[in-house]
Amino acid sequence: MPKWSKSLFGQVCLALVLGIAAGCFMPDLAAKMKPLGDGFIKLIKMLVPVIVFCVVVHGIAGAGDLKKVGRVGLRALIYFEVVTTIALALGIAIAYLFGPGHGMDIDVSTLDASALSTYVERAHEVSSGGTVEFLMKLIPTTMISGFAQGDVLQVLLVAILFGCALAQVGERGKPLLHMIELAGDVTFKIMSFIVRLAPLGVFGAIAFTVGKYGVGSLTQLGYLVGLFYLTIALFVIVVLGTILRVSGFSIFKLLRYLRTEVSIVAGTASSDAVLPQTMRKLEHLGIKGSTVGLVIPTGYSFNLDAFSIYLTLAAVFIAQATNTPLAFTDLLAILGVALVTSKGAHGVPGSAIVILAATLAAIPSIPAIGLVLVLSVDWFMGIARALGNYLGNCVATVAVASWVGDIDKERARRVLEGESLPPVTLTPTAVSHGAA
Repeated sequence: MPKWSKSLFGQVCLALVLGIAAGCFMPDLAAKMKPLGDGFIKLIKMLVPVIVFCVVVHGIAGAGDLKKVGRVGLRALIYFEVVTTIALALGIAIAYLFGPGHGMDIDVSTLDASALSTYVERAHEVSSGGTVEFLMKLIPTTMISGFAQGDVLQVLLVAILFGCALAQVGERGKPLLHMIELAGDVTFKIMSFIVRLAPLGVFGAIAFTVGKYGVGSLTQLGYLVGLFYLTIALFVIVVLGTILRVSGFSIFKLLRYLRTEVSIVAGTASSDAVLPQTMRKLEHLGIKGSTVGLVIPTGYSFNLDAFSIYLTLAAVFIAQATNTPLAFTDLLAILGVALVTSKGAHGVPGSAIVILAATLAAIPSIPAIGLVLVLSVDWFMGIARALGNYLGNCVATVAVASWVGDIDKERARRVLEGESLPPVTLTPTAVSHGAA
């Protein structure tokens, strides 16, 4: 067998090709492959709450300096808001510059709203709750309900409180801290077993999509989809690249370091599938476990850069396609509302269409029925959303760690250059992981 086929990256790429081929030549059979992709993501999600809890608790309790942990959290939130605002503004600017919806001249009375009924209902729930309702949902009903529901933000809140309390207990809490450390090690070992199934999950997801929608679906509303992909690439290379350069690193070297995870995200259209091993890799890069444990899980809900671009680009696209004129105040309203509605979208079923509907609900001038136009290509745009969100959170972790001095920059440079270094000792969960 070729050497490349023995690596996880090579196997995932091969699965992508085979999935597309199966969808083209055996569409009926390929359309039944969806459980392979869904099952893989469910296996990953099964472990995510436990991993987040163990990493965050151990990171905070092991750090000892609770004031510094608080500073890291505050700076991370500041970073999230600034970069998210840039992403939202970029989506509006690109939509106005290229006008993807101009010339479609869609008559809204001809659009079928039946496919949107479920999404609109959920969107009403999201928009009616407001910021207060969102903050209340961060508080779990019980200490373990966040684990049962798979709500990462609720688990993160419990973990922060638990870690702070454990740090205050001192020496008496060391045995419990050791147990949490051991639980984290075991969970990561289980994760290493599941990750080997990534090629199977990617094959199932791609085969189902091509088999059900056909290759022709890749070109439906192609201009909008292509423009979105180019915008995400621009954001990653220019915006995130500049942020990383200021921190002293190269975006291209980081992409090479995370290439296996990036290929899995592209194949499954989900960044959940790589959250645990990404945390491990960032620790191996030389970032303190407490910083990784705070920034990455929080960023999954508060730092959705590509999702933010999607909201504003799609909203303006719908307005253009339906010949709806937008005043400057409408654009400001779109930006302001999207800044709020994008938070917590990670945990909302059918989040992209739901949150877009919730955003449009606050802008009466844009016909919400226009959502039908993007519904059919939402999955394909979801690949770029997942990739952009994932890379945005990885860069955020490096940037915040550099800001607060929680990264060994010399080690990070050596790892990004491809050197195989021994595992770090910042946290016991940071196991050896090469540059692959």
